[in-house]
Amino acid sequence: MILYHGTNVAFDTIDLTKSKPHKDFGRGFYLSADLEQAQELAQVRVELLGGNVVIQKYEFDENLLTSESLCVKIFEDYTKEWAEFILANRNQYADNSALHDYDIVIGPIANDRVGLQLWKFLSQDIDMETLINRLKYMKGITIQYYFGTERAVKLLKKL
Repeated sequence: MILYHGTNVAFDTIDLTKSKPHKDFGRGFYLSADLEQAQELAQVRVELLGGNVVIQKYEFDENLLTSESLCVKIFEDYTKEWAEFILANRNQYADNSALHDYDIVIGPIANDRVGLQLWKFLSQDIDMETLINRLKYMKGITIQYYFGTERAVKLLKKL
């Protein structure tokens, strides 16, 4: 399978220490099978941080997702489990250690207003069902691929 990473600066080596904490699935390297989504995310980074739209292309053998050497979590849809997983990762402020031991997590991308919706849920202004509905990506379900360990990152072949 081909996966894309949208950014504002080209790089040759994936460095997980440069990944930001408090993302949907935790600190890691995020990709998409949807080129348009990667381009949109790159454009947002350019608008926030400057630079140029850069799309990095990788090949990944999806047969490895069933390998016993990898710990993989797949969220098929917007569910309570998915929302709680995102809530835990986005709301982790004690330290930057991982909240889970997954090498790869695959699941829907949350919409751009995640922070506000999580705050409303934690403040008990909305219930879990409302949170899930509001976290759905506005353009329909789009899947993101999280590679959170060196073991997983080594499986990506830059094209």
